[in-house]
Amino acid sequence: MTHARLAVAAPHPAALESAAAAIAAGGGAVDAALAAATALAVVYPHQCGVGGDLVALVRRPDGSVTSVLSIGAAPAAVDVAAFTAEGLMPRQGPHTVTVPGAVAGWAAVAELGAALPLADSLRRAAELARSGSPVSAGLARALAGRREILLEDAGMIGVFGDGDGGLLAEGDLLVQPALATTLDALAVDPGAFYHGPIAESIAGRLAELGSAMTAADFAAHRAERPEPLMADAGGARWWVAPPPSQGAVLLGILPDVLAQAASPGERDMLELIVAAREAALTRQSRLGDPRGGPIDVAALLDPRGRDDDGELPKAGRALGDTVAVVAADADGTVVTVIQSVYQWFGSGLLDPGTGVVLHNRGAAFSVDPRHPGRIGPGLRPPHTLLPVIVETDDLVVGVGCQGGSAQPWILAQVAPPLLDPSAVPAEVLGRGRWVIGAKDLGHPVLTLVAEPGAESAAAAAETLGLPVARADHLLDEAGHVQAVRLRPGSGVIDAASDPRADGAALIVVTPEEAA
Repeated sequence: MTHARLAVAAPHPAALESAAAAIAAGGGAVDAALAAATALAVVYPHQCGVGGDLVALVRRPDGSVTSVLSIGAAPAAVDVAAFTAEGLMPRQGPHTVTVPGAVAGWAAVAELGAALPLADSLRRAAELARSGSPVSAGLARALAGRREILLEDAGMIGVFGDGDGGLLAEGDLLVQPALATTLDALAVDPGAFYHGPIAESIAGRLAELGSAMTAADFAAHRAERPEPLMADAGGARWWVAPPPSQGAVLLGILPDVLAQAASPGERDMLELIVAAREAALTRQSRLGDPRGGPIDVAALLDPRGRDDDGELPKAGRALGDTVAVVAADADGTVVTVIQSVYQWFGSGLLDPGTGVVLHNRGAAFSVDPRHPGRIGPGLRPPHTLLPVIVETDDLVVGVGCQGGSAQPWILAQVAPPLLDPSAVPAEVLGRGRWVIGAKDLGHPVLTLVAEPGAESAAAAAETLGLPVARADHLLDEAGHVQAVRLRPGSGVIDAASDPRADGAALIVVTPEEAA
């Protein structure tokens, strides 16, 4: 570990540059995380942005942990009967857009300890959008992977088109003047996203395409700060966000995760794979929005033996759906921010008036009226975003990842080894991993996908009769993990960024320590 004042990890260099600017201006972990998050909204539009959602955890210097849920709802006038008649939600398009929560989420996180105005980060992001940034390798892959969908939308073509009937390629300059103007307005007043011309422009564009969304739906949005869920397990305290986040799913498999970590033999791996399978099915049938009625959190926290196989909302691939930013300050602050437009480029729609790429979180709704994740007026969809903070007597760890509904299995493999003070975070994040999923991972049935190095999990799955897909390289589906670790009171911090992503970790030392 390194004696440091602050550390941050993010999946793109521009995010770290913005975080460094915030730190140089006197900001702490909250400011660094917000600076990185707002920059990512510009340079990673396929994964996140002002048109997406946000879930976060913030540990404050006194040791308390607060969750932030800024998850948007379906329109008040949504035509539920029409979707029920279709039998499933569309994957993309105007009907998958719920009110974007990211901007309100940034403001809510800032209230938990920012030393600098949020406006500073928003203005840096605006300048980045105005001056342009090179298309990264990850963005180029997403542009190629969503080519046909993007070329169907005039707003997308106006921003990502190459002027010759195609799309930008890696290294091309991405300039977003309309988004810059929007970010400038938000720097003056973040609430302008939900009231006035910005909300009216986005809602109007969606209405033109057949959505029931109105400016009044935007005005009704509020970020929430509910109590996080907490569990004591393996000598550590684990915090996750409550429903409609899937955080409880991770807590539900912790006993098996920790048993396997302590005894990495065949029997314990078999038990972990069984637990993950049952947790996946329980999540699919039990996770939803508490606004629509009680959520069976107890089942999510104890999925063993339930073998649920409920109505599944239509899901897409987990590729590129999320970014995580983590930061820690020597004062004891640890921040994990997860923000997302869901699938690559979300709904496939960009509002030309604001430059905002709109997410497709509504694709995760169920059309079954009995399902806790059902679509309905003012209801929020089941959510994959899963920030985690873990604390032992020696360490506080902040971790988050990309990976859709596979995030619990991804974090289950990286968080326990990170609790070992002698572990090297970069080495932990570079290990081969496994994930379990079905349509979210591109498979027709529940399947275990294994990277090189995860052979024991693949063998256990085969023993259980669970289909296995082996890869010969590291996969985006196995997550882009960001991790930071702090020894409270010691000024000892380290961090790492997943090699599957385009980012890195930044560790800032004081001038005295640098000397």
